Amino acid sequence: MNKIIPITLLTGYLGSGKTTLVNYVLNNQKGYKVAVIVNDIGEVNIDASLIQKGGVVNQTDDSLVPLQNGCICCTLKVDLMKQIVELAKTGKFDYILIEASGICEPIPIAQTITAISSDASSYGLPEICRLDNVVSVVDALRLVKEFGCGSYLEKQVEEEDIENLIIQQIEFCNLIVLNKVDEISKEELKEVKAVIRKLQPKAEIIETNYGKVDIGKILDTRSFDLEEVANSAGWLQELENDENIEDDDDEDDDHDHDHDEHEHHHHHHDGGETEEYGIGTFVYYRRAPFNRGKFEDFANRFPNDTVIRTKGILWFSNEPEIGYVFEQAGSQIQAYESGNWIASAPRHERKQILKENPDIEKDWDETYGDRMIKLVFIGKNMNKKEIISKLDNCLEG
Repeated sequence: MNKIIPITLLTGYLGSGKTTLVNYVLNNQKGYKVAVIVNDIGEVNIDASLIQKGGVVNQTDDSLVPLQNGCICCTLKVDLMKQIVELAKTGKFDYILIEASGICEPIPIAQTITAISSDASSYGLPEICRLDNVVSVVDALRLVKEFGCGSYLEKQVEEEDIENLIIQQIEFCNLIVLNKVDEISKEELKEVKAVIRKLQPKAEIIETNYGKVDIGKILDTRSFDLEEVANSAGWLQELENDENIEDDDDEDDDHDHDHDEHEHHHHHHDGGETEEYGIGTFVYYRRAPFNRGKFEDFANRFPNDTVIRTKGILWFSNEPEIGYVFEQAGSQIQAYESGNWIASAPRHERKQILKENPDIEKDWDETYGDRMIKLVFIGKNMNKKEIISKLDNCLEG
């Protein structure tokens, strides 16, 4: 009978404590024969040597596989697949632990591992592995010092993608190991957790120091589901439930936005810790398009001192057929094409699509069709009215 090897993927920014956690797991593995794949950028694999120094894996032991001079979420994808297949073929191991580089994005790695499992037959192989657990190790002290508990990040030229990576690592996981909690105050810890909960409302959070975690939470948990985790990010939850859409009824405004024609319900039910720390969420929703030049000016002056995360869809008046995804994490901002709006399709195609998708038809606008701007904002002490006003000033017309 073919053995299916479970895999745990550990992500987390540089210095968060991943290697300490790996050492702890290996020292307390309760009889598991664990192979470790370590991905570190650079000529010297520091993480691998630290694991070896821990005395758990010998220098010559083939249970440690260093993947160097590249990143397993991009250039080393094929190498990662090959290594997993090779480790499985040996029959020596019943578990694989992957320590991703601190600058790795978790989603491509998870997709690679899942592909090995689901597409094994197309390679002429039996199913050999399953992704069991995606763990994000988060440095509580770093979040307090550099994120201001998540609301801002002091810019460091050589590490300009920190905020983007940390947010992606928090958003895509099913377990968060919040490390170094003894190094911050109880109030700071509450604030950090409130921020994490806004970014990732579904993952379990374990508070710890020195990576000391119940091994049952790391190995053989059967807790990872790709679709569930891919849809668990806070911005996506807010985008789908429509409960935090901000009205501008009380603002003097020359624009006629018609943004409440679908009778959205505005409960604004955030409470507890999130309100106490000024951490909140709102959805900016309009049907009219942005003027591209005006919106680019807004993006160049984006209020990332208070906005932690923004994501959603938008469109521009000079390109009415194309929808865009807008994404911001800290100081990193981008917009990319997501495909054509249904409203831009030929009439017969459009009718067929609407017939088959009643939800789209229900949200159809007489003027704009399915075109809309819908942006989720997550932040701390955000000036919602000011942000809304500035965005309204970017609208065409």
